[in-house]
Amino acid sequence: MTSRSSATTAQNPRRPSLPERAISRRLSQLSTRTGETPAGTTEHDLTEEIEEIRRYEDFTTIDWVQDAAREQLRRRARRQQNAGEFESKGRLGWRRRFEDIYDAGQAWIVVTLVGATIGLNAGFLNIITEWLSDIKLGYCTTAFYLNENFCCWGDEKGCPEWHRWSSFWILNYLFYFSFSTVFALAAASLVKAFAPYAAGSGISEIKCIIAGFVMKGFLGFWTLLIKSICLPLAIASGLSVGKEGPSVHYAVCTGNVISRFFGKYKRNAAKTREILSACAAAGVAVAFGSPIGGVLFSLEEMSSSFPLKTMWRSYFCALVATAVLAAMNPFWTGQLVMFEVRYDRSWHFFEIIFFIFIGIFGGLYGAFVMKWNLRAQAFRKKYLTKYAILEATLLAAATAILCFPNKFLRIDMTESMEILFLECEAGRDYDGLCEVNNRWRLILSLAFATIMRTFLVIISYGCKVPAGIFVPSMAIGASFGRMVGILVQALHEAFPHAKFFAACQPDVACITPGTYAFLGAAAALSGIMHITVSVVVIMFELTGALTYILPTMIVVGVTKAVSDRFGKGGIADRMIWFNGFPFLDNKEEHTFGVPVSQVMTSEVTWLPSSGLTLKTLEQLLSQTKYQGFPVVDDRSSRILLGYIGRTELRYAIDRTKKEGFVSSNAKCFFGQPPSISLQTPSTAAPPVTFDAIENASGQQSVDFSRFIDPTPLTVHPRIPLETVMELFKKLGPRIILVEYRGRLSGLVTVKDCLKYQFKVEAQETSTHDPVVDIRQEKLWDLINRAADWVADKVLSVSGGRIKLTGRSSSFMDSRMDDPRDQLSPILASSRHDILEGTEEIDSGVELQARR
Repeated sequence: MTSRSSATTAQNPRRPSLPERAISRRLSQLSTRTGETPAGTTEHDLTEEIEEIRRYEDFTTIDWVQDAAREQLRRRARRQQNAGEFESKGRLGWRRRFEDIYDAGQAWIVVTLVGATIGLNAGFLNIITEWLSDIKLGYCTTAFYLNENFCCWGDEKGCPEWHRWSSFWILNYLFYFSFSTVFALAAASLVKAFAPYAAGSGISEIKCIIAGFVMKGFLGFWTLLIKSICLPLAIASGLSVGKEGPSVHYAVCTGNVISRFFGKYKRNAAKTREILSACAAAGVAVAFGSPIGGVLFSLEEMSSSFPLKTMWRSYFCALVATAVLAAMNPFWTGQLVMFEVRYDRSWHFFEIIFFIFIGIFGGLYGAFVMKWNLRAQAFRKKYLTKYAILEATLLAAATAILCFPNKFLRIDMTESMEILFLECEAGRDYDGLCEVNNRWRLILSLAFATIMRTFLVIISYGCKVPAGIFVPSMAIGASFGRMVGILVQALHEAFPHAKFFAACQPDVACITPGTYAFLGAAAALSGIMHITVSVVVIMFELTGALTYILPTMIVVGVTKAVSDRFGKGGIADRMIWFNGFPFLDNKEEHTFGVPVSQVMTSEVTWLPSSGLTLKTLEQLLSQTKYQGFPVVDDRSSRILLGYIGRTELRYAIDRTKKEGFVSSNAKCFFGQPPSISLQTPSTAAPPVTFDAIENASGQQSVDFSRFIDPTPLTVHPRIPLETVMELFKKLGPRIILVEYRGRLSGLVTVKDCLKYQFKVEAQETSTHDPVVDIRQEKLWDLINRAADWVADKVLSVSGGRIKLTGRSSSFMDSRMDDPRDQLSPILASSRHDILEGTEEIDSGVELQARR
């Protein structure tokens, strides 16, 4: 539990943070724009100005209670404006009526524009990704810009127009290796140079942003641009990463960028949250060709608040995005995704045993990959942060070397799933996949592909390129499921008359291995993400087969049961913990059995309603880092009067100093005394003559009462902690004050609740193993020795002309670093910047976060 000094000053001064410096700049802009601040500025205008300043704050949380109050204030101001115009003119003019209609319809305009843009972007990215993936293997002689499918349209076994780079296998291997390395190098370089936030999947960060956590630049234009450019490069490089997670990220970026052009969403976080939730649904919809599945994914995984209005807008946004993608028809097949398939065969009840086995695999796969990927992420953050470009390039090179000999690893993962999902019918064969004589070689090849892809996903997911884990997991599950299907098919052919297979009809194919691949993909996706309903619907929309809903539900249910035995939450939730984001999950239930008084911060920096000077308040802001201050009646009684945020206090002080000649010794009041004439910011101007200024110097008083929140959310000290956590989840306040009989006792934040939660969990199960640190150090030392050996050999062979950088320098380094690398997992025994409330310290992070 954090400790906050009750003194109103601190010892160590600090440089003002970006929000504080932005206030002065913003006030100057406002004064320049209006020429002169009018007397009697309305409450709505002040709120709008403060909110425009607040947008500069990074790594903070949004107060949803205050945000809802501001929206009500905006609506009330608009109604009063309409009422005043109606009283003066007797009717509303056509212009006012049009403005009201436009204000009411902004949501649908934004959702339509966003959905159409997401669909267009997804279509172009699909086309570019397919061409880049095929260019590694060959080129089209008739038109270089065509991929293999378009070049050999209608011929599934290839055509003379599609030409391999060479007739020699080793040269094709070299071309494949070179293209993969160049693509990864280009993607990692662009990400590091222009938009570090474009790296990774983005789902865990978006969950926190929708819940109210502010990450400046994560949803900005630069992130959208670089993510869209680098995603095809990362997929085509052959890295074991997918595009579905990044699809959600660039979709949400699109919604954020477009909504900024509309005033209704520019300053209202609650309204923006609706658009972001809808964009997340549209991102999944275009990634899987599943609009209903996208809406359910946003409901099940992404959104902490999902009212009916948000669901309807999410549905409409997903509908528009999918319709635009279908109109583009990027594959010329009428399919929205490459691995879309249709099944016309049914299944048998004896196969449920094998379905359960596939579900168990999905749960074990998810637990295994999450455990070892987090260890790989910890190693990457500790040792490889400076070598992000080199790491991604070497990973792509190693992946190309390992994957080219295997036909299921060589091709793109979506194309691999397309092959593994399909039935063997009408004499159609896919690289010998349906040949009976080729069966055992295929089983070994699929087993190798499953193991190798799992290893590559563990080490690749999290590198500094746009990287998702949906499709890699589905490809792993598909290869494993197809292997199981082939084994079951072989078992049936070996014992066709066994009672176990009595349900099979003679002379009719009984086992369809493609359906096992399909179910394996669903199991792996559910196991890695810990989602259920949305997976079933997505897989149903991919196949269009009502027959396989029950097997899919069985597989996903078993996967969920197995996954929960190894811990709650999927890979996105684990990454939230790993990065230390303040996020309370609605799906978690806790029973602590303690009152909030054991978690709250009891020593609080509070402000008395009178007695402080302007100079004292400025010193308090410059020497402390807290987001706000409770206001009490006096020092002795500590009767709670309200709460004032840091931004509001900074704004009020700066505006007071700019509007009039106020002495630094002016008394500040947060409550209106009846016997003193006060100057309130944005009221009548003070004396303007020099004699009057001299007489008034040191005698002025300033009223800040209009800037405080007189009704902050308060609780009793003995209220259960679980109830307070529910208040944070349902209402979303930034802070809750604790008072007993009107007297301030302390305060509690989301961060206090999270620290106590992790403290309890650490006591129950120790998560830190010192042996892991020792092994990581040994691995890093081995990597350094190998790098030095390679550098020496290159130097020797080149005769001193080629000199690689040593371990002390940062190869391919850049000034732009990922701000997430400065964060760390939340541990009860360690200090964490975000949970300690030090996110306001100006460490330069915000200068790197491009908007």
